[in-house]
Amino acid sequence: MKEAYAAISREKAKPLVLECIGIDQPRPDEILVRIVASGVCHTDMVVRDQGYDVPQPVVLGHEGSGVVEVVGADVKGLSPGDHVALSYAYCGKCEKCRGGMPYYCEDFFGRNFRGTRPDGSCPLHDSHGTQISGCFFEQSSFATYAIASERNAVKVSKDVPLELMGPLGCGLQTGAGAVLNCLKPQPGSSIAVFGAGAVGMAAVMAAKIAGCSTIIVIDLNDERLELAIELGATHIINARNRDSVKAIREIIPEGADFSLECTSSPKVFRQAVDCLGTPGTCGLVGSSALGTEGIVDIGNFLFGRTLVGVVEGQSIPSKFIPELIEYWQQGRFPFDKLVQFYDLNQINEAMADSESGKVIKPILRMKH
Repeated sequence: MKEAYAAISREKAKPLVLECIGIDQPRPDEILVRIVASGVCHTDMVVRDQGYDVPQPVVLGHEGSGVVEVVGADVKGLSPGDHVALSYAYCGKCEKCRGGMPYYCEDFFGRNFRGTRPDGSCPLHDSHGTQISGCFFEQSSFATYAIASERNAVKVSKDVPLELMGPLGCGLQTGAGAVLNCLKPQPGSSIAVFGAGAVGMAAVMAAKIAGCSTIIVIDLNDERLELAIELGATHIINARNRDSVKAIREIIPEGADFSLECTSSPKVFRQAVDCLGTPGTCGLVGSSALGTEGIVDIGNFLFGRTLVGVVEGQSIPSKFIPELIEYWQQGRFPFDKLVQFYDLNQINEAMADSESGKVIKPILRMKH
Protein backbone atom coordinates (compact mmCIF):
# COMPACT_ATOMS: atom_id res chain seq x y z
CA MET A 1 0.00 0.00 0.00
CA LYS A 2 1.22 3.50 -0.92
CA GLU A 3 0.84 6.34 1.55
CA ALA A 4 -0.42 9.63 0.14
CA TYR A 5 -1.47 13.07 1.29
CA ALA A 6 -4.97 13.94 0.10
CA ALA A 7 -7.70 16.56 0.36
CA ILE A 8 -10.90 14.82 1.47
CA SER A 9 -14.47 16.11 1.16
CA ARG A 10 -16.10 14.73 4.32
CA GLU A 11 -19.23 16.89 4.66
CA LYS A 12 -21.59 18.56 2.22
CA ALA A 13 -20.48 22.10 1.31
CA LYS A 14 -17.74 22.09 3.97
CA PRO A 15 -14.01 22.82 3.52
CA LEU A 16 -11.88 19.89 2.41
CA VAL A 17 -9.66 18.27 5.02
CA LEU A 18 -6.01 17.31 4.43
CA GLU A 19 -5.20 13.80 5.64
CA CYS A 20 -2.81 10.92 5.06
CA ILE A 21 -4.46 8.03 3.23
CA GLY A 22 -3.44 4.63 1.94
CA ILE A 23 -3.60 3.67 -1.75
CA ASP A 24 -3.59 0.04 -2.85
CA GLN A 25 -1.20 -1.15 -5.53
CA PRO A 26 -2.69 -0.92 -9.03
CA ARG A 27 -4.62 -3.83 -10.49
CA PRO A 28 -3.46 -5.38 -13.80
CA ASP A 29 -5.30 -2.76 -15.91
CA GLU A 30 -4.38 0.21 -13.69
CA ILE A 31 -1.43 2.54 -13.13
CA LEU A 32 -0.11 4.40 -10.10
CA VAL A 33 0.68 8.04 -10.85
CA ARG A 34 2.73 10.41 -8.73
CA ILE A 35 0.62 13.54 -9.06
CA VAL A 36 2.61 16.70 -9.82
CA ALA A 37 -0.36 19.04 -10.10
CA SER A 38 -4.14 19.06 -10.45
CA GLY A 39 -6.49 21.69 -11.80
CA VAL A 40 -9.52 22.74 -9.80
CA CYS A 41 -12.74 22.53 -11.83
CA HIS A 42 -16.29 23.75 -11.19
CA THR A 43 -17.44 20.13 -11.12
CA ASP A 44 -15.27 19.49 -8.06
CA MET A 45 -17.24 22.12 -6.15
CA VAL A 46 -20.57 20.80 -7.44
CA VAL A 47 -19.70 17.35 -6.07
CA ARG A 48 -18.31 18.77 -2.82
CA ASP A 49 -21.71 20.42 -2.35
CA GLN A 50 -23.45 17.14 -3.30
CA GLY A 51 -24.96 18.42 -6.52
CA TYR A 52 -24.05 14.96 -7.77
CA ASP A 53 -24.59 12.15 -5.31
CA VAL A 54 -21.02 10.91 -4.90
CA PRO A 55 -20.70 9.22 -1.48
CA GLN A 56 -18.68 11.15 1.10
CA PRO A 57 -16.01 11.07 2.38
CA VAL A 58 -14.43 11.31 -1.07
CA VAL A 59 -11.17 12.39 -2.68
CA LEU A 60 -12.06 14.61 -5.64
CA GLY A 61 -9.87 16.08 -8.38
CA HIS A 62 -10.07 15.20 -12.06
CA GLU A 63 -7.52 17.37 -13.88
CA GLY A 64 -4.38 15.61 -12.70
CA SER A 65 -0.96 15.46 -14.27
CA GLY A 66 2.00 13.47 -13.09
CA VAL A 67 4.57 10.74 -13.56
CA VAL A 68 3.74 7.05 -13.93
CA GLU A 69 5.33 5.08 -11.08
CA VAL A 70 3.84 1.58 -11.41
CA VAL A 71 1.97 -0.11 -14.27
CA GLY A 72 -0.25 -3.17 -14.00
CA ALA A 73 0.61 -6.36 -15.85
CA ASP A 74 -1.97 -5.76 -18.61
CA VAL A 75 -0.90 -2.16 -19.36
CA LYS A 76 0.93 -2.01 -22.69
CA GLY A 77 1.14 1.63 -23.75
CA LEU A 78 2.66 3.24 -20.65
CA SER A 79 5.83 2.70 -18.65
CA PRO A 80 7.20 3.94 -15.35
CA GLY A 81 8.66 7.42 -15.82
CA ASP A 82 6.16 8.50 -18.49
CA HIS A 83 4.61 11.93 -18.07
CA VAL A 84 0.82 11.88 -18.32
CA ALA A 85 -2.21 14.15 -18.22
CA LEU A 86 -5.29 12.46 -16.76
CA SER A 87 -8.75 12.82 -18.28
CA TYR A 88 -12.23 11.31 -17.94
CA ALA A 89 -13.06 7.62 -17.49
CA TYR A 90 -14.88 5.32 -19.91
CA CYS A 91 -15.30 1.57 -20.21
CA GLY A 92 -13.81 1.10 -23.69
CA LYS A 93 -16.14 -1.84 -24.37
CA CYS A 94 -19.68 -0.54 -24.92
CA GLU A 95 -21.20 0.31 -28.30
CA LYS A 96 -20.48 4.04 -27.89
CA CYS A 97 -16.85 3.48 -26.90
CA ARG A 98 -16.28 1.00 -29.74
CA GLY A 99 -17.88 3.51 -32.10
CA GLY A 100 -15.32 6.20 -31.24
CA MET A 101 -17.52 8.15 -28.82
CA PRO A 102 -16.10 7.41 -25.34
CA TYR A 103 -17.56 10.70 -24.08
CA TYR A 104 -20.99 9.04 -24.47
CA CYS A 105 -19.89 5.81 -22.77
CA GLU A 106 -22.91 3.88 -21.51
CA ASP A 107 -21.32 3.84 -18.05
CA PHE A 108 -19.96 7.39 -18.20
CA PHE A 109 -21.74 8.62 -15.08
CA GLY A 110 -20.87 5.53 -13.08
CA ARG A 111 -17.22 5.45 -14.12
CA ASN A 112 -16.73 9.11 -13.23
CA PHE A 113 -19.13 9.74 -10.34
CA ARG A 114 -19.79 6.36 -8.65
CA GLY A 115 -16.95 6.81 -6.16
CA THR A 116 -15.76 3.24 -6.65
CA ARG A 117 -14.61 0.85 -9.33
CA PRO A 118 -17.45 -0.92 -11.17
CA ASP A 119 -17.14 -3.86 -8.76
CA GLY A 120 -17.74 -1.58 -5.76
CA SER A 121 -14.15 -1.55 -4.51
CA CYS A 122 -11.93 1.50 -4.15
CA PRO A 123 -8.14 1.65 -3.75
CA LEU A 124 -8.31 4.45 -1.16
CA HIS A 125 -8.39 3.94 2.61
CA ASP A 126 -8.26 6.32 5.55
CA SER A 127 -5.81 6.08 8.44
CA HIS A 128 -8.06 3.49 10.12
CA GLY A 129 -8.06 1.25 7.04
CA THR A 130 -11.67 2.11 6.14
CA GLN A 131 -12.43 2.42 2.42
CA ILE A 132 -13.22 5.97 1.29
CA SER A 133 -14.74 7.05 -1.99
CA GLY A 134 -12.36 7.80 -4.83
CA CYS A 135 -12.00 6.69 -8.45
CA PHE A 136 -13.38 10.17 -9.24
CA PHE A 137 -13.02 10.42 -13.02
CA GLU A 138 -10.85 7.33 -12.48
CA GLN A 139 -8.15 9.39 -10.77
CA SER A 140 -9.09 11.39 -7.60
CA SER A 141 -6.11 13.67 -8.19
CA PHE A 142 -6.43 15.94 -5.13
CA ALA A 143 -3.70 13.76 -3.67
CA THR A 144 0.01 13.16 -4.03
CA TYR A 145 -0.65 9.77 -5.68
CA ALA A 146 -3.57 8.44 -7.71
CA ILE A 147 -4.73 5.24 -9.35
CA ALA A 148 -5.74 5.70 -13.00
CA SER A 149 -6.05 3.54 -16.10
CA GLU A 150 -4.30 3.33 -19.42
CA ARG A 151 -7.50 4.63 -21.08
CA ASN A 152 -7.65 7.96 -19.27
CA ALA A 153 -3.90 8.64 -19.00
CA VAL A 154 -2.53 10.56 -21.98
CA LYS A 155 1.23 10.46 -22.45
CA VAL A 156 2.73 13.92 -22.95
CA SER A 157 6.21 15.01 -23.94
CA LYS A 158 8.73 15.56 -21.17
CA ASP A 159 9.57 18.86 -22.88
CA VAL A 160 6.31 20.53 -21.80
CA PRO A 161 5.72 21.83 -18.24
CA LEU A 162 3.87 18.96 -16.59
CA GLU A 163 2.30 21.14 -13.90
CA LEU A 164 0.33 22.99 -16.61
CA MET A 165 -1.05 19.96 -18.41
CA GLY A 166 -3.81 18.71 -16.06
CA PRO A 167 -6.58 21.18 -16.99
CA LEU A 168 -6.31 20.00 -20.60
CA GLY A 169 -7.94 16.77 -19.40
CA CYS A 170 -11.30 18.35 -18.56
CA GLY A 171 -12.12 22.08 -18.43
CA LEU A 172 -9.98 23.22 -21.32
CA GLN A 173 -10.75 20.30 -23.61
CA THR A 174 -14.44 20.80 -22.79
CA GLY A 175 -14.47 24.41 -23.99
CA ALA A 176 -12.12 23.98 -26.92
CA GLY A 177 -13.69 20.69 -27.97
CA ALA A 178 -17.22 22.09 -27.81
CA VAL A 179 -16.14 24.47 -30.57
CA LEU A 180 -13.69 22.41 -32.62
CA ASN A 181 -15.20 18.92 -32.24
CA CYS A 182 -18.92 19.60 -31.82
CA LEU A 183 -20.06 22.96 -33.21
CA LYS A 184 -17.35 23.04 -35.91
CA PRO A 185 -17.95 26.63 -37.01
CA GLN A 186 -16.89 27.58 -40.51
CA PRO A 187 -14.42 30.43 -41.04
CA GLY A 188 -16.29 33.73 -41.04
CA SER A 189 -19.11 32.52 -38.79
CA SER A 190 -20.25 34.09 -35.51
CA ILE A 191 -20.37 32.70 -31.98
CA ALA A 192 -21.55 34.02 -28.61
CA VAL A 193 -19.83 32.52 -25.55
CA PHE A 194 -21.72 32.91 -22.27
CA GLY A 195 -19.31 32.75 -19.34
CA ALA A 196 -15.64 33.75 -19.30
CA GLY A 197 -14.37 31.02 -16.99
CA ALA A 198 -11.84 28.39 -18.02
CA VAL A 199 -14.32 26.57 -20.28
CA GLY A 200 -15.53 29.77 -21.94
CA MET A 201 -12.03 31.15 -22.44
CA ALA A 202 -10.93 27.87 -24.01
CA ALA A 203 -13.91 28.17 -26.35
CA VAL A 204 -12.87 31.72 -27.29
CA MET A 205 -9.36 30.58 -28.19
CA ALA A 206 -10.78 27.66 -30.16
CA ALA A 207 -13.20 29.93 -32.02
CA LYS A 208 -10.26 32.07 -33.08
CA ILE A 209 -8.41 28.94 -34.23
CA ALA A 210 -11.51 27.92 -36.22
CA GLY A 211 -11.57 31.31 -37.98
CA CYS A 212 -14.77 32.78 -36.53
CA SER A 213 -15.00 36.43 -37.58
CA THR A 214 -17.33 37.49 -34.75
CA ILE A 215 -16.61 36.17 -31.25
CA ILE A 216 -18.81 37.69 -28.56
CA VAL A 217 -18.13 36.98 -24.88
CA ILE A 218 -20.71 37.65 -22.17
CA ASP A 219 -19.79 37.77 -18.48
CA LEU A 220 -20.19 39.90 -15.32
CA ASN A 221 -16.48 40.41 -14.65
CA ASP A 222 -14.77 43.27 -16.51
CA GLU A 223 -11.26 41.91 -15.95
CA ARG A 224 -12.21 38.59 -17.47
CA LEU A 225 -13.87 40.34 -20.39
CA GLU A 226 -10.71 42.34 -21.06
CA LEU A 227 -8.69 39.11 -21.04
CA ALA A 228 -11.20 37.61 -23.46
CA ILE A 229 -10.32 40.39 -25.92
CA GLU A 230 -6.65 39.49 -25.55
CA LEU A 231 -7.47 35.82 -26.24
CA GLY A 232 -9.50 36.46 -29.39
CA ALA A 233 -12.92 37.94 -28.62
CA THR A 234 -14.05 40.62 -31.04
CA HIS A 235 -16.82 41.96 -28.79
CA ILE A 236 -17.55 41.82 -25.04
CA ILE A 237 -20.77 42.36 -23.11
CA ASN A 238 -21.08 42.89 -19.36
CA ALA A 239 -24.48 41.35 -18.62
CA ARG A 240 -24.64 43.22 -15.34
CA ASN A 241 -25.25 46.42 -17.30
CA ARG A 242 -26.94 45.32 -20.52
CA ASP A 243 -29.53 42.91 -21.90
CA SER A 244 -27.32 40.22 -23.42
CA VAL A 245 -29.65 39.11 -26.21
CA LYS A 246 -30.42 42.68 -27.27
CA ALA A 247 -26.72 43.58 -27.20
CA ILE A 248 -25.83 40.55 -29.33
CA ARG A 249 -28.45 41.44 -31.91
CA GLU A 250 -27.08 44.96 -32.08
CA ILE A 251 -23.80 43.39 -33.17
CA ILE A 252 -25.37 40.65 -35.32
CA PRO A 253 -28.93 41.70 -36.27
CA GLU A 254 -29.70 38.28 -37.75
CA GLY A 255 -28.52 36.49 -34.59
CA ALA A 256 -25.48 34.34 -33.86
CA ASP A 257 -24.63 31.26 -35.89
CA PHE A 258 -23.53 29.51 -32.69
CA SER A 259 -23.72 30.03 -28.95
CA LEU A 260 -22.12 28.24 -26.04
CA GLU A 261 -23.60 28.21 -22.52
CA CYS A 262 -20.81 27.72 -19.94
CA THR A 263 -22.35 29.11 -16.75
CA SER A 264 -24.86 26.40 -15.68
CA SER A 265 -27.43 29.16 -15.07
CA PRO A 266 -30.97 28.43 -16.36
CA LYS A 267 -31.47 32.15 -17.06
CA VAL A 268 -28.29 32.33 -19.12
CA PHE A 269 -29.22 29.11 -20.91
CA ARG A 270 -32.41 30.84 -22.11
CA GLN A 271 -30.34 33.79 -23.37
CA ALA A 272 -27.94 31.47 -25.22
CA VAL A 273 -30.89 30.01 -27.11
CA ASP A 274 -32.66 33.33 -27.70
CA CYS A 275 -29.60 34.96 -29.29
CA LEU A 276 -29.39 32.44 -32.14
CA GLY A 277 -30.03 33.20 -35.76
CA THR A 278 -31.86 30.91 -38.19
CA PRO A 279 -30.59 28.27 -38.31
CA GLY A 280 -28.33 28.37 -35.30
CA THR A 281 -26.87 25.96 -32.78
CA CYS A 282 -26.53 26.32 -29.02
CA GLY A 283 -24.01 24.11 -27.24
CA LEU A 284 -24.74 23.42 -23.57
CA VAL A 285 -21.66 22.66 -21.46
CA GLY A 286 -22.45 24.26 -18.08
CA SER A 287 -22.28 21.66 -15.30
CA SER A 288 -25.47 22.08 -13.23
CA ALA A 289 -26.58 20.13 -10.19
CA LEU A 290 -28.82 17.20 -11.10
CA GLY A 291 -32.47 18.26 -11.29
CA THR A 292 -31.76 21.78 -12.54
CA GLU A 293 -34.40 22.82 -15.08
CA GLY A 294 -34.28 25.45 -17.80
CA ILE A 295 -37.22 27.03 -19.62
CA VAL A 296 -36.99 27.95 -23.29
CA ASP A 297 -39.45 29.04 -25.96
CA ILE A 298 -40.11 25.92 -28.03
CA GLY A 299 -40.62 28.16 -31.04
CA ASN A 300 -36.90 28.92 -30.97
CA PHE A 301 -36.24 25.44 -32.34
CA LEU A 302 -38.37 25.86 -35.43
CA PHE A 303 -36.64 26.77 -38.68
CA GLY A 304 -33.58 24.66 -37.97
CA ARG A 305 -32.32 25.88 -34.62
CA THR A 306 -30.53 23.19 -32.63
CA LEU A 307 -29.61 22.54 -29.02
CA VAL A 308 -26.80 20.09 -28.27
CA GLY A 309 -25.38 18.98 -24.95
CA VAL A 310 -21.61 18.62 -24.97
CA VAL A 311 -19.76 16.22 -22.67
CA GLU A 312 -15.98 16.72 -22.33
CA GLY A 313 -15.94 18.66 -25.59
CA GLN A 314 -16.76 15.45 -27.48
CA SER A 315 -13.03 14.84 -27.17
CA ILE A 316 -11.01 11.68 -27.47
CA PRO A 317 -8.31 12.71 -24.98
CA SER A 318 -5.47 10.69 -26.52
CA LYS A 319 -5.96 12.63 -29.77
CA PHE A 320 -7.25 16.02 -28.65
CA ILE A 321 -4.92 16.78 -25.74
CA PRO A 322 -1.82 16.50 -27.99
CA GLU A 323 -3.58 18.80 -30.49
CA LEU A 324 -4.18 21.40 -27.78
CA ILE A 325 -0.57 21.15 -26.64
CA GLU A 326 0.55 21.76 -30.22
CA TYR A 327 -1.72 24.81 -30.49
CA TRP A 328 -0.25 26.06 -27.20
CA GLN A 329 3.30 25.59 -28.47
CA GLN A 330 2.35 27.57 -31.58
CA GLY A 331 1.04 30.43 -29.40
CA ARG A 332 -2.54 29.87 -30.61
CA PHE A 333 -3.95 28.42 -27.37
CA PRO A 334 -2.29 30.42 -24.55
CA PHE A 335 -4.19 28.78 -21.71
CA ASP A 336 -1.33 29.51 -19.31
CA LYS A 337 -2.74 33.06 -19.09
CA LEU A 338 -5.73 31.63 -17.18
CA VAL A 339 -3.71 29.89 -14.48
CA GLN A 340 -2.76 30.61 -10.88
CA PHE A 341 -0.84 28.07 -8.80
CA TYR A 342 -1.54 27.01 -5.21
CA ASP A 343 -0.08 24.37 -2.92
CA LEU A 344 -2.34 21.42 -2.10
CA ASN A 345 -2.79 22.69 1.47
CA GLN A 346 -4.31 25.86 -0.02
CA ILE A 347 -7.08 23.92 -1.76
CA ASN A 348 -9.96 25.63 0.05
CA GLU A 349 -8.51 29.03 -0.80
CA ALA A 350 -8.14 27.95 -4.43
CA MET A 351 -11.78 26.82 -4.54
CA ALA A 352 -12.99 30.05 -2.93
CA ASP A 353 -10.97 32.13 -5.40
CA SER A 354 -12.46 30.15 -8.28
CA GLU A 355 -16.02 30.54 -7.02
CA SER A 356 -15.63 34.27 -6.41
CA GLY A 357 -14.22 34.85 -9.88
CA LYS A 358 -10.86 36.02 -8.55
CA VAL A 359 -9.04 33.24 -10.42
CA ILE A 360 -10.04 31.55 -13.66
CA LYS A 361 -8.13 28.27 -13.39
CA PRO A 362 -6.48 27.33 -10.10
CA ILE A 363 -3.88 24.59 -10.25
CA LEU A 364 -2.71 22.77 -7.14
CA ARG A 365 0.94 21.76 -6.95
CA MET A 366 1.88 18.73 -4.87
CA LYS A 367 4.90 18.59 -2.60
CA HIS A 368 6.64 15.22 -2.38
